[in-house]
Amino acid sequence: MPSQVYYDLREQLDQYSVGFPSTESGVEMRILEELFTEEEAAMYLDLSLMLETPEAVAQRLGRELNEVTCLLETMVDKGLIFRIKKEGAPAKYGAVPYVVGSWDYQGKNIDKKRAELFDQYFREAFRRSLGEAPPLRSVPVNKSIDYSWPVAPYEDVREILKSRDKISVAKCICRTSQDLLDKGCEKPVEVCFQFGSHAQYYVDKGMGRFIGLEEALGIIDRCEEAGLVPQPFVAQEIGGMCNCCGDCCEILQSIKTHPKPAEKVFTNYYAAVDRDACQGCATCTDRCQMEAITIGADNVAEVDRDRCIGCGLCSTTCPDKAVTLRRKPVSECRVPPASGQEYLMQLASSRGKSLVPLTIQKKSHSLR
Repeated sequence: MPSQVYYDLREQLDQYSVGFPSTESGVEMRILEELFTEEEAAMYLDLSLMLETPEAVAQRLGRELNEVTCLLETMVDKGLIFRIKKEGAPAKYGAVPYVVGSWDYQGKNIDKKRAELFDQYFREAFRRSLGEAPPLRSVPVNKSIDYSWPVAPYEDVREILKSRDKISVAKCICRTSQDLLDKGCEKPVEVCFQFGSHAQYYVDKGMGRFIGLEEALGIIDRCEEAGLVPQPFVAQEIGGMCNCCGDCCEILQSIKTHPKPAEKVFTNYYAAVDRDACQGCATCTDRCQMEAITIGADNVAEVDRDRCIGCGLCSTTCPDKAVTLRRKPVSECRVPPASGQEYLMQLASSRGKSLVPLTIQKKSHSLR
């Protein structure tokens, strides 16, 4: 039976992002025991999402600086916490959610055993959490955008890349995991981008490599050709952007199970069909990751607005140019929060949770 520190760790992880729900099988506890030692679990409980220097952590906990530094570095190497390193400044460390966080950081450490545990957990419980409030948003593939509209920079894949001064690329953790289980697809794997301090983190950990803008734009073109959905984090200033498929991506698979995926995804676009131009070739149905397009009895494509997430993959390969991407009415459009931290705060509030670590909450409560 897991020690109490792992139950406390599960409860803490459940505070962040889309949570970390429990299961009847207890697979989530096996995941925590696989990833964390008891000492690492206890240290995680003493951290928060706010970044701190080892000196600050050691002083706060009354522990030796070297001991704390070594433990934090080990946890970074295992993908359990985040570290930011800037030239001329001391490194800072902080807790991360399970998604986006320690699950995504397993690229270097994942093996078949972990892939099986993660897959079981997604199927039993976590997929429901992801589907309720996806931490990634869908933006149109560039070739589907009509630039006669005012397109916000945070909705333009190429502008997102052009605005970043440090870019890295890493293998998709979802497709890597599914490949280990012999359930992968044939789509490109090295397609997940990181920016700024997140790029540095991935490269330092040996999970990614720095690339220039030209290579990044080339990767985006290949992703569009392969039918991958660009999904940055739900924020205007983002640390990364995935390119996802409905075969392997846990987030797309999660929202796909909902009867109305469009209600769950942060998107401002939808696909529309010109009935006079459509020849019913069904190219669009093959490209759609949400099964939002069907061919009707009159041999014309039909879009289910409740299922369309506005990625535009259907429009870029239509041989008759019958499918186009349209912007939703202003009243239906949503502006993502400025930062990822702001989104996490909104998400915690909507779930009745707090980003304040439970250990601090309990101490505060005991002093009242």
